[in-house]
Amino acid sequence: MNAAIRKQTKREMHGGPKHRGGKREANPPALSAAAEKVHSDKLLTSPRLPGMLKLLHLPSAHRQDCLCHGTFSAKRSRARDHAEKISIRRLHLAELPADTVKLARFLIGKVVVHDLPAGRLSGRIVETEAYPPGDPAGHHYRGPTRRNRSLFLRHGHCYVYFTYGNHFMLNVSSEGADVGGGVLIRALEPLDGVAAMQRHRKTASLLDLTRGPGRLAAALRIDRRYDGLDLCRPGPLWLGAIDSPVAHPPPPIGKTVRIGITRAAHRLFRFYERGNPFVSGPKRLLQTNRQK
Repeated sequence: MNAAIRKQTKREMHGGPKHRGGKREANPPALSAAAEKVHSDKLLTSPRLPGMLKLLHLPSAHRQDCLCHGTFSAKRSRARDHAEKISIRRLHLAELPADTVKLARFLIGKVVVHDLPAGRLSGRIVETEAYPPGDPAGHHYRGPTRRNRSLFLRHGHCYVYFTYGNHFMLNVSSEGADVGGGVLIRALEPLDGVAAMQRHRKTASLLDLTRGPGRLAAALRIDRRYDGLDLCRPGPLWLGAIDSPVAHPPPPIGKTVRIGITRAAHRLFRFYERGNPFVSGPKRLLQTNRQK
């Protein structure tokens, strides 16, 4: 990773620039839309840029070490090899567990892909929340309605809803047909189409592109038109797995309580990849998590 990207990523992880005395600087003036686009395109199309994508394909422990300590140069050639060989295959329905909690865990490390005429947008799933049958925090709790009927489709279908008057949320149905249950995709690690994601989100911040369910839907251009779509069949939006000749151990998964709910708030139904900087939510939850 070149010095500019390393400095930007470390600054984002630690909360922004500071004075020598330790006090945080005021935010710099915002760029105009045109200037921001030029800045983003230069940042992510530079031939000298080893690339966030290459960094992301390293095993989690190496990636975290690079992000925190700026040691990417020692692993540059290894990351490049991974990036060149990486490919994504579509998940088959038979691979998906027909159980909400099991599916939420299974999806960690898998990939959300959105193929658009302008190019592919994709991100590796690093955080999910499970909303199993009978869960009072789930949209399906009171039975099927016109709005939530996709949650009652056979597991592997897309459920998209609009919330807070501003954000779409991507979910995956998770039980058998006519049984309500869903998995919320909370955060992604950007893979393909990072420059386009920056334009969609109107930010150059790498760590904030897809960290959070509303952000990831905006970055990948996911909205209600995909509600009810089968994510395992051919189509523009689908679930995949990284298909690499290099075998890697599964990511270490932690679990905590879910975020932003009041009912059944004690249940440990939020799953995330431990040590991944793209995980959303308050850090205090990650410090008190349980691993399974």
